[in-house]
Amino acid sequence: MDNIDDVQDPCRACVFWELDQLTADHALDEGDTSLEKEAWLSATLLEWGSCGSVAYVDDVPAGYVLYAPPSFVPRAAMFPTSPIGADALQLVTARVVPAMRGHGIGRMLIQSAARGLVRRGYRAVEAFGDATKGEPSCLLPSGFLVSVGFKTVRPHRRWPRLRMDLRSTVPLGAEVEVMIDRLIEAVTPDPVLRPV
Repeated sequence: MDNIDDVQDPCRACVFWELDQLTADHALDEGDTSLEKEAWLSATLLEWGSCGSVAYVDDVPAGYVLYAPPSFVPRAAMFPTSPIGADALQLVTARVVPAMRGHGIGRMLIQSAARGLVRRGYRAVEAFGDATKGEPSCLLPSGFLVSVGFKTVRPHRRWPRLRMDLRSTVPLGAEVEVMIDRLIEAVTPDPVLRPV
């Protein structure tokens, strides 16, 4: 909660995943979506634990990732490729600020989340991808998800569901650490991750 304000717009006030459609519409009409986002983060933190992290470059927010158990993500039930697997968490969102894209920060955020979730005993993380080439949305591009290690488990022309098996990342721990170190070296100056 200490760095919630470092989650930049459009995600800072977006409650697409965090609230069901009716509640989200009401929050939007009332103009308090930022408060709703804070309430969701607080409840998730209290009931489940840390649900993401923010990457910093020179103490400036460069990107962030959010994830949670499917029971904390009511909008997921509305997708034609739902439900999220019973053994998986949902990758809610990941975003890199435009000025920092192309430096491996997105990959680093996903890999850091995967390592943390393995340490917490989770087996997999899933996400609903966006297979269109349109403007950035509340869904991550399917191409990005595939490029960082997700595989399609439920195809759909628009919203495929993708999965990263975290068990397969455990034997590759040293290799992943080396890859992350290389990515961090490629980004100048070094990014720092802080839990959300």
